[in-house]
Amino acid sequence: MLIKLRLLTFALLACFATANTQTFTSPPATTVRTMAEWEELQAVVVTWNVGNNGNAWRDILTEIIRAARLETKVIVVCNTQNVVVSARNYLIQKLVDVETNVEFVVATSDSIWVRDYGPNTVYANGVDSLFLIDWIYNRPRYNDNTIPQKLGQHLQRPVYVTSVAPYDLVNTGGNFMSDGMGTGFCSKLILRNNDQIANGEGNGGNDIFGTSNHDEASIDNIMMEFMGIHRYIKMEELPYDGIHHIDMHMKLLDEETLLVGEYPANTSDGPQIEANIQYVLSQYKTSFGHNFKVVRIPMPPFQGGQYPPFGGNPNLDALYPTYANALFVNKTVIMPKYNIPLDAAAQDTFEKYLPGYNVVQVDCNAIIGSGGAVHCITKEIGVADPLLIQHSALACQDNSATPEYEIYSTIRHQSGVSGAKVYYTTDLAQTWQSIDMEYVIGDTTFVWHAGIPHQEPGSTVYYYIEAEAENGKTLTRPITAPAGYWSFCVTQSSGIEEPVLVQLSDIFPNPASAITAIPVSCNREMEAVIQLRQSTGALATTIFQGTMPVGKSHYFFNAAMYPSGIYFVEINTNNQVYTQKVVIR
Repeated sequence: MLIKLRLLTFALLACFATANTQTFTSPPATTVRTMAEWEELQAVVVTWNVGNNGNAWRDILTEIIRAARLETKVIVVCNTQNVVVSARNYLIQKLVDVETNVEFVVATSDSIWVRDYGPNTVYANGVDSLFLIDWIYNRPRYNDNTIPQKLGQHLQRPVYVTSVAPYDLVNTGGNFMSDGMGTGFCSKLILRNNDQIANGEGNGGNDIFGTSNHDEASIDNIMMEFMGIHRYIKMEELPYDGIHHIDMHMKLLDEETLLVGEYPANTSDGPQIEANIQYVLSQYKTSFGHNFKVVRIPMPPFQGGQYPPFGGNPNLDALYPTYANALFVNKTVIMPKYNIPLDAAAQDTFEKYLPGYNVVQVDCNAIIGSGGAVHCITKEIGVADPLLIQHSALACQDNSATPEYEIYSTIRHQSGVSGAKVYYTTDLAQTWQSIDMEYVIGDTTFVWHAGIPHQEPGSTVYYYIEAEAENGKTLTRPITAPAGYWSFCVTQSSGIEEPVLVQLSDIFPNPASAITAIPVSCNREMEAVIQLRQSTGALATTIFQGTMPVGKSHYFFNAAMYPSGIYFVEINTNNQVYTQKVVIR
């Protein structure tokens, strides 16, 4: 019976995908780029589907709509025309203006979790035609799986669906993030969701659709073909997160900054989150070729200061309070709150690292126990004509090392770019100065350049970029400029040598059972050997041998490869030995 259900479901998906002339089951014929969430939006989608949760969930949707409609159009998907009337009346009762920037679309859904089943925005050739991409939703909610096609019809945009072999990919939006430059992030849930063999015949919640048995290389190829994701970074699933979606504990703030949820030391999923992030930092660079920056935000406790797994109660697996589950809506960030003291600290974090954004908090106590918050119940749709400005923010600049502070930016628009400027100041109370950017002649990656002149050592330089397209459209980056900006400090080298220092910080997680991180800091490049030894002193493996770079680095081993017991990590460098005990369980 289950096999018949799978085949029927698969057939229905394929049939629906070919019934509409604007829906395609093969990948776009041109290269595409998946937008980043901080890019300019034409709409935010929500589904007015609250089930038996009544006004508590309606109030959450209401506050999201209230904030989002001030920045862009909000599309409210309702199951019937009667639901449209009910939703309109409820919003009006709550003093939300539904006549401006609010549209209602009748389409049948099964759930409120539009993040997971809603369409993904991609652009042909980076900035040209807008396409919508629809995966097979990893839940047996078949009406939900039709919403992207309905939105494609409403927006008059083609929809490319991964429903037919060899492109039949199961995925979920809460487990995907893009830097807008071809790098995607997810948990290894994506591997389970597309592996029939590993899941077995009756293991619901994984590949229950009877789709192709995709290995990692096949998954990566589909993401490349449909979404332009040429680097798909997959992290270990967390022990206590019941849905294994990365938006429950991390968020990209820009191309090079990861916002990461942080638990108290050795608490809940904290050790595995940290091991995953440090693995990413050690193995990958940003799309600009730099090290990722990490911003920490607290993971909030719930009901008397508890953290997952809440006493091991399996009925509370979905309860995973988080602040990272936030939404960019042009110049506004909408984030969850839980009416606890940490709410203020979390808002301060967003405001500090996203200057100029209007940060709005929405009470998510009523919905977080069902496995999501703001990000999970919203989906963004990019503008039809993006003016793309991509830039790697400058770090501190040494006046003795460079004649000026060089600013490079990729700037693109489908009509072409007529010009760009860099605005800068060392005093936010004073007038901004501007410098014209010049197109880098002969460059094929749409790079523009300008140089900010030297400023006094000890000062901070604030700056932003403004571009104008040939059709007259203008945009700044950050999008909130001049209230928002990038900044860097100005230094002057002293030439004084420092002694060589090495520090081995706490290895985590410890006890260890999977990917385990070894944090090492040093202030000079140096040759080193890192080894894992048994308690008897016998060598288990050599983890690293080579040159350790300046600063903090992380090295890794997979504890699952070794028998349980007591081990020691040993670092040999500069005729010194550093050791630390690790328990493998």
